Amino acid sequence: MASTNTGHTGTGHTGTGHKDTGHKDTGHKDTGHKGNGDWLVGNPTGGQLASALWIGSVGLLILGLQPVLLGALYTEGHVSGDELALVATAEMIAIAIGSAIVAMLLSAHNMRWKSAVLLLLLALANIWTAYAAGAGTLMAARALAGLAEGGLVAVATELIARSRRAERIGGYFVTMQTLAQCALALLLALYVIPAAGSAGGFLSLAVVCVLSLVVAFIVPADYADLPKEEDLANVLTVPSITALLSVFCYFMFFGAVWAFLEPLGAQFGIDGRTVGLIVSASLAVQVLGAMTATVFEARIDYRIAIAAIGAVAVVASLVLASGPDLTTFWVTALMIGFILLFIVPYQIRLAITADETRTAVLLMPAAQLFGLAIGPVAASLLIDGKDFRPVPEFAAASAVASVALLGLFILVARRRRIVA
Repeated sequence: MASTNTGHTGTGHTGTGHKDTGHKDTGHKDTGHKGNGDWLVGNPTGGQLASALWIGSVGLLILGLQPVLLGALYTEGHVSGDELALVATAEMIAIAIGSAIVAMLLSAHNMRWKSAVLLLLLALANIWTAYAAGAGTLMAARALAGLAEGGLVAVATELIARSRRAERIGGYFVTMQTLAQCALALLLALYVIPAAGSAGGFLSLAVVCVLSLVVAFIVPADYADLPKEEDLANVLTVPSITALLSVFCYFMFFGAVWAFLEPLGAQFGIDGRTVGLIVSASLAVQVLGAMTATVFEARIDYRIAIAAIGAVAVVASLVLASGPDLTTFWVTALMIGFILLFIVPYQIRLAITADETRTAVLLMPAAQLFGLAIGPVAASLLIDGKDFRPVPEFAAASAVASVALLGLFILVARRRRIVA
């Protein structure tokens, strides 16, 4: 996300596939650095890259922990069901806004101090959440947390955008963040929340933020400017807009299905505990999907991958709407979990192809998060009483729209001769 920024970009995810030549950041501005074979500009070490990806992962921990933490808030009576949905949606939208603001309006210099300030802000927001009373206060606390989390995501995506292998590094990024979510979700669910409740869970997140301050000062002090200065005008083109809308619609599909998985299961006679187990298993499958994409991303054309995954999403949604038995429900839910992160490296390639200055890539996290937030809200408008079948039907339509927008992008891109 970058427009007035001097050269940062990247909302996609990026990884560690670069060659480390041993260059060490001493705190000077990298602005003029030419990249080596794996970097467009700059030459971060493996440790610097890993630290930036970790900072971004801290910003996205909440995405895997929301079911555990918000579920505890609901169980303890801090929020009603409707208020719970508002709190979750407010935070996701704030993350999207925060990632866009930091990438578009702030330069990619002084990244260590920016990382540290954002980590401290997030820690304070988590402490505020732990002691907040009332839904309004909780929403304000999580909105503040979301803005800080979005900024942390931009720390990672800025560096990812500077890699010649942004897709591969993106695969590493989503793998790291999902592994961290899995480990922390297990720790909170088994030990922290039973002993200390939701407050203990949010205080644990604050501790993670404080401990991560050490990592913040390993991040490159300044990210080298990209050869072409980013400009919002690069996003206001038909290829960039269709690419980002395709990403948005895909994540609307996932957000709608995942938010209503438990009531869908209940409608088909599957108890909530079993659905909870399915959700936990899905996190592990998401890691597998991210790792698989990292291995195969260079071997599959991004257009074929996105279209095929879109087709799988449509079929999976229609299966959920058909009243599946327990085994089919299990398989379908795990399939949806697998494709969620498998598609990300290919969406990064789509955004880079749409805009070679990589400004569009910076807006990818915002497109993803807005899709995750809007999907459940839009689908909920179609629910008739206790019949939740319209939810997967809406998800199927969203997946179809994502593939259709990809087709439009290909037609426009061919005309403009920018298809890689």
